[in-house]
Amino acid sequence: MPKISPFEKHAEQYERWFVKNSLVYKAELRAVKAMLPSKGDGVEIGVGTGRFAEPLGIKIGVEPSKRMREIAQKRGIHVLDGVAERLPFNDYAFDFVLMVTTICFVDDIERSLLEAYRILSSGGILVIGFVDRDSMVGKMYAGRQNENLFYKEATFFSVDGLVGHMNRAGFVDLTLNQTIFGMLSEITNDEPVKPGHGEGSFVVIRGRKEESKGDGNPEEEQGAHEKNELLNQKKAFSQKDPEKMGLLKRFLAWIAKGAAESGQGKRYCPT
Repeated sequence: MPKISPFEKHAEQYERWFVKNSLVYKAELRAVKAMLPSKGDGVEIGVGTGRFAEPLGIKIGVEPSKRMREIAQKRGIHVLDGVAERLPFNDYAFDFVLMVTTICFVDDIERSLLEAYRILSSGGILVIGFVDRDSMVGKMYAGRQNENLFYKEATFFSVDGLVGHMNRAGFVDLTLNQTIFGMLSEITNDEPVKPGHGEGSFVVIRGRKEESKGDGNPEEEQGAHEKNELLNQKKAFSQKDPEKMGLLKRFLAWIAKGAAESGQGKRYCPT
């Protein structure tokens, strides 16, 4: 279930935040823009009211909140109803995908990143902007989470945690930048954008979908990705319940032995 209730009820208050915190907003825009490709077709997942898509020239977005979609459409963005875990696009549809704070509101981060991977062309770019959980602002948000209209149901990620999720989804060549080096209320000048992380509260991570080794053949690329996904699921299963994983291995070995002894390749299962 998408976490859209506060955005449906308080869209105008959401919009006012960008006016009140204009220096923060502009710094975040600069940090995101520095990571986006200079050309190509892109989409923003969780486009909201279009506050990032419009100035960045992104014409297509996905947003589950009807109220937010309506505002974004007035900014000239073609917005589709949908969620990050089930994107309404064909495979290899875009050259880049943008997500700004969206990652905090998804129900399934692994599925969301795999969907972003799926719709990217070979060598395509995923850019994620978010508030680092371990940063000054991140700790403040987490400490007052129940008081915040929009972050009440959010899940905050550390940089290392999100990097791990992106790696497991298949993204490579990760690069990072950062901005917002003080508390929001203390910012009175333009904030710089610096490489790396650890100082700034707003972090942007750029990852690349590895180019296909099959001369750009989408079927070969998808097959390799599905294999990696299955291996990741197997690894996660074994980590969660190693005892069951051991039993499964022994059961499969027992089946194979029975088939070999039968001479006909039949499966013999216990009764």
